[in-house]
Amino acid sequence: MVRVTVNDPQRYKDYVAANKAPLEKYGAQFIVRGGDYEIVEGASRERHVIIEFPSFAAAKACFHSPEYQVALKIFKTCAESDVVIVEGVP
Repeated sequence: MVRVTVNDPQRYKDYVAANKAPLEKYGAQFIVRGGDYEIVEGASRERHVIIEFPSFAAAKACFHSPEYQVALKIFKTCAESDVVIVEGVP
């Protein structure tokens, strides 16, 4: 689960391009990627993303992979986020 504030939309496109290969490599499937939302309690950011991986281990491996770390360096130049990897329901 990721909550994102994009500070530089043009540079964010570079991040999206860079994260494509590692996400595909680790079997990521987007469940939520932006879209309308309503804050009903608490704080939020402007963009919400939920990505499903084949396993908890695959999600962690993707995030920590050298390929994704390259994308993450780009991300940090254009956005802020809260990221949580959560084990799903069998």
